[in-house]
Amino acid sequence: MKTIQVGNLTIDGSKLFLIAGPCVIEGYDRTLMIGREIKKICERLGVQYIFKASYDKANRSSFNSFRGPGLDKGLEILASIKKELQVPVLSDVHDVTQLEKASKVLDMIQIPAFLCRQTDLVYGAAKTGVPVNVKKGQFMAPEDMKNVIEKMEEAGNPNLAVTERGASFGYHNLVVDMRSFPIMRSFGYPVIFDATHSVQLPGGMGGSTGGQREFIPYLARAAAASGVDGFFMEVHDNPPEGLSDSSNMLYLSSLEGLLKDLIAINDIVKHDKREKLVPER
Repeated sequence: MKTIQVGNLTIDGSKLFLIAGPCVIEGYDRTLMIGREIKKICERLGVQYIFKASYDKANRSSFNSFRGPGLDKGLEILASIKKELQVPVLSDVHDVTQLEKASKVLDMIQIPAFLCRQTDLVYGAAKTGVPVNVKKGQFMAPEDMKNVIEKMEEAGNPNLAVTERGASFGYHNLVVDMRSFPIMRSFGYPVIFDATHSVQLPGGMGGSTGGQREFIPYLARAAAASGVDGFFMEVHDNPPEGLSDSSNMLYLSSLEGLLKDLIAINDIVKHDKREKLVPER
């Protein structure tokens, strides 16, 4: 796996890293509190931590759904959290017009799954020079992410990662194909598992997305056994109160125990991660 640099973190596969925070910025104080508690947990366990919260949730089921504070106010909050916690920050970018402002604050730009084939956005994000994490589309095979990687390599950015977040399976359901992790790791960059979006039921509640939070630990442990390099989790102190993804965010109180499991599993499979898991075709 290539070593990448995200803010003050050197990610080289020697330990797990975590991208985590509330789904959307719900206000400075609560968002900061969640980030601070996650940082404490990660420091205790030796997990590298990248804070995540969205300044805008552009892909909502309903027009009336809460989207967040928006680009300018959201980036202002993220900059303050970054200064307060002294950790790298990540957020979703939905449009090329957001890249210039976002790249001045974010330590890692994330491309949402539905936008992973948008060449101008993917290339433009990489061209900023900021590290980029692209979520694999729910409609794509893992081997197709090689083309996405090549678009970003064309921009000359070496700090790249890809994320699995489940594949569409009929209506209102997602499944995770564990084969996708070694396939995408063969591209040479860190592979992340989005353990909370993978248990979504997209549009499953009519005007909003449902979710099955109870399955997060099972999928996360399976992904760790498959050799992923990091995890993405949306975490909240009281998910039912969350203004977005309330049914699939992980309880903050559950995070430390789950991370301990994932670290133990990662230690067992670490030798496999050093090997080339997928033979050349």
